[in-house]
Amino acid sequence: MTDRWVLAPAEDGGVELAPLGPDGLLAGPVLREADAAEAVRRRPEVARWVWRSTPEIYPRLLAAGVRVERCYDIEDAETLLLGHAGRSGEPRSAAAALARLRGGPVPPDPPQRSAEPGAQSPLFEPQGARLPLTDLAEVHADQQRRHDATAHPDRMRLLTAAESAGMLVAAEMNRAGLPWSAETHRRVLHELLGDRYAGGGEPRRLAELADEVSAAFGRRVRPDLPADVIKAFAQAGIRIKSTRRWEIESLDHPAVKPLVEYKKLYRIWVAHGWSWLQDWVRNGRFRPEFLAGGTVTGRWVTNGGGALQIPKVIRRAVVADPGWRLVVADADQMEPRVLAAISRDPGLMEVAGRESDLYQSVSDRAFSGDRAQAKLAVLGAVYGQTSGDGLKNLAALRRRFPKAVAYVDDAARAGEEGRLVRTWLGRTCPPAAGSGDAEEAGIPQDDPAGAPASAEDGWVPGYASGNTRARGRFARNFVVQGSAADWALLLLAALRRSCAEMAAELVFFQHDEVIVHCPEEEAEAVVAAIREASLLAGRLTFGETPVRFPFTTAVVECYADAK
Repeated sequence: MTDRWVLAPAEDGGVELAPLGPDGLLAGPVLREADAAEAVRRRPEVARWVWRSTPEIYPRLLAAGVRVERCYDIEDAETLLLGHAGRSGEPRSAAAALARLRGGPVPPDPPQRSAEPGAQSPLFEPQGARLPLTDLAEVHADQQRRHDATAHPDRMRLLTAAESAGMLVAAEMNRAGLPWSAETHRRVLHELLGDRYAGGGEPRRLAELADEVSAAFGRRVRPDLPADVIKAFAQAGIRIKSTRRWEIESLDHPAVKPLVEYKKLYRIWVAHGWSWLQDWVRNGRFRPEFLAGGTVTGRWVTNGGGALQIPKVIRRAVVADPGWRLVVADADQMEPRVLAAISRDPGLMEVAGRESDLYQSVSDRAFSGDRAQAKLAVLGAVYGQTSGDGLKNLAALRRRFPKAVAYVDDAARAGEEGRLVRTWLGRTCPPAAGSGDAEEAGIPQDDPAGAPASAEDGWVPGYASGNTRARGRFARNFVVQGSAADWALLLLAALRRSCAEMAAELVFFQHDEVIVHCPEEEAEAVVAAIREASLLAGRLTFGETPVRFPFTTAVVECYADAK
């Protein structure tokens, strides 16, 4: 009996399924079952389920109380393999993969579906064309051959498995939801914003601040309209280019203080106010739609709800259930530790092998104990701050850790030259589009929730254009941040397995932070599981190195108390 089976929805609402052989092709007859959940439940010996799309299948299984240990997501694998071949942006659906394999016309991918506020699981709707089981197996077998043809097949297979595991985690998190106290949220909003006025207008505190801004300028000014604010400052003899906080805070004018306060509270009112609470929180849970690998670097995004941008003051509403706790874990100084692992720089690996402050250790070696300078230098090497003081800091870093700096320098040069750049496991940075169209390069300009992407989201403005310097900065950052995302997927996979043995549930993840919701008596076991998952993920991703990836963990009842 094979331990890998392929499963596909049938036209009549049931499913087709069959075992697969080592070559990825069918190794037995195609069976038909009336119910997907029952079909999976009756086959506990299957180690990995192969299907077209995890968002199509897995939420239905979860709704029926069926959990799978592993899966292989064909469309997710297609995305990775296309990127590895330098073909990012081409249609990634299973139907498109089959058409390419058979030499037929390639159908475009279906448009991305918008999130549904308050829905139990917005992933229930199937996306893309349904393929017969035999066609899915044909695509799967071809993908196995394409994995074999990559530069590092074992790493690429591991990346594909990790991405598929991430899809399972995302679906489970979508169903679980983040514990959320609507009562606390309303109390916080009232403390910050005051009373609500009928008709949906600005709450009392914003109206008061708007009056203070207007009084300071001596005329009516709309603080929510940047053009109006810029014009008001100009009339006061102060020229500004934007109303960004960093630009206006240094100004000497009585409107600055109420304006800054207004902008802070206005963002909370718009992004996480009463309307947001009504749309996104149901039955004590906030359920955004987590999308694994939503950016080029592999970082996650959310489709609606702004889950990855929850202000600290609003985190007071993230409250564990009675008798339960939130275990909040932050990876310590992840990027420089990843850089040590992928560059194999002996000095930096030795420093990153300690669980103490990495920046302080670097400063002791290369910056005469100046931790701030050491941190600027390390982050400058990763993010491309190579001018002015950044250039001086980089030179000092290069003298002490030459292989680490050379690694990101080489990536930057490859990016400037339009060559492919890969993470340690093989996730590939797309080449610049000749037309300057970012979408042709498969690079998202914005995340699905509508928030502008940034360098920290795996995007550098201008990357897909003719700006070679921007492409170099992106590639420099990509090899580190993308490899960190690869490691994080394996961390989640290991932690998911540990939580399955307890009542604990993964409820939140972003880049270098994870939250587990668990009974109070399981909290210490969860802390230990996070530590063990980190060690295992480090070994699986980067091999045997001295590098360690420690976490700062906090066991709290309220998310805001973790930091």
